[in-house]
Amino acid sequence: MKDKCTILIVDDDHAHRLMLNTLVSGWGYIVAEADDGSTAIDKVKAASFDLVLMDVRMVKVSGLEALEAIKAINPAIPVIIMTAYSTVETAVAALKQGAHDYLTKPLDFDKLRLTIDRAMEHTRLKEENRMLRETLGQKFDSQNIIGKSPAMRKLLETVAQVAASEATVLISGESGTGKELIAGAIHFNSLRKDGPFVKINCAAITETLLESELFGHEKGAFTGAERRKEGRFSQAHGGTLLLDEVSEMSLMMQVKLLRALQEREFSRVGGEATIKVDVRVLAATNKNLMDQINEGAFREDLYYRLNVVELEVPPLPDRKEDIPLLAQHFLEIFTAKNRKEIKGFTPGAMDNLIRYRWPGNVRELMNAVERGVVLARTNYLDVSDFPFMKKTMREDERDSAGSVMSAMQGDMPLEEVEKAAILSTLQAAAGNKSEAARRLGITRKTLHKKLKTYGVMT
Repeated sequence: MKDKCTILIVDDDHAHRLMLNTLVSGWGYIVAEADDGSTAIDKVKAASFDLVLMDVRMVKVSGLEALEAIKAINPAIPVIIMTAYSTVETAVAALKQGAHDYLTKPLDFDKLRLTIDRAMEHTRLKEENRMLRETLGQKFDSQNIIGKSPAMRKLLETVAQVAASEATVLISGESGTGKELIAGAIHFNSLRKDGPFVKINCAAITETLLESELFGHEKGAFTGAERRKEGRFSQAHGGTLLLDEVSEMSLMMQVKLLRALQEREFSRVGGEATIKVDVRVLAATNKNLMDQINEGAFREDLYYRLNVVELEVPPLPDRKEDIPLLAQHFLEIFTAKNRKEIKGFTPGAMDNLIRYRWPGNVRELMNAVERGVVLARTNYLDVSDFPFMKKTMREDERDSAGSVMSAMQGDMPLEEVEKAAILSTLQAAAGNKSEAARRLGITRKTLHKKLKTYGVMT
């Protein structure tokens, strides 16, 4: 987006047009004028504008006629309609033809400025999304991964490198960060992209059934096995298999998985034949596997077999720059899905979205926006559409402050005060280590060391 945006003001009333020129120029925008809808159409054909502010009633070509022509020339230009004849029919007609919004005369200047600023912000976010997709598209298909933060750019650059290889990849990160999307980006930008992309959630299947799901079974292998079944490894032949929540596998299943990874072969449950497959394996987990190894819950040899390359997906609180982009992306999806005409977020709502800690990460943000869209009563999502955020933020601040003050009022040693402060902050952040570290002013690595010192493994 340009540093200064250009607005085309269209009005056949010279005095009103001059007044708007002076007003909008004073807000820092570059202004061009047109005295009729036909002139506006010609100007849009000849030059680039960031927004059109246009009257409805004009002598030669009306605002609604000009709106239709302008949208045919460039559908991306936001057009705000002004009318002294406010009727439901006029508003509906303008919105149906693609108007961003409409205002009634005499204009409320504060509302005019807010409407223009919102339209510009909406355009800016769409442009950033487009540019991000184009930039990533030169390297690989981003599979709807949204992010411009340094952490996400670095991650996506690594994904682009890893995708071209055959390496087994371990994708780690908190729940809801988008690990499955990263796995999809690896597969669909690899040489295996035309092959199957098969996923299995190891936490969602009981231990007794997981072996059958992975490797398949023969008819009669167990009660209920009425026919032969192909497992996920066979289904993924020539493609990629994602083992989601791999840390939830039992130690016995880990042994069988390790053999399949080492030998690239396995046998169906109840069968003797050896089956060879050509599969690239990706694994995902929301747990620290080194901690699991130390606790005896995960095999070290399997860890190193899976962790040829490790990708850590950053939690949402560590990439706050991405929240406006993600929120707008989800808004567009859910407004279309629910057939609503919601144009964006109020400044207060967006401020709360950015400040909120998001313990559920991107998944929680997506659910919050969907809930807001479903229950919204206006054209913009406001603070009142996200009531849980304000309440949670107040409770976090109160609980964290109360815990630390209680510790400081006693005769506790300095180390115990520090421990109380860290643990209370971690609790207030719902166990989100990145958010707790941010609030404490320390690195996530330092926080992890402190917790190990206290004997706390989260």
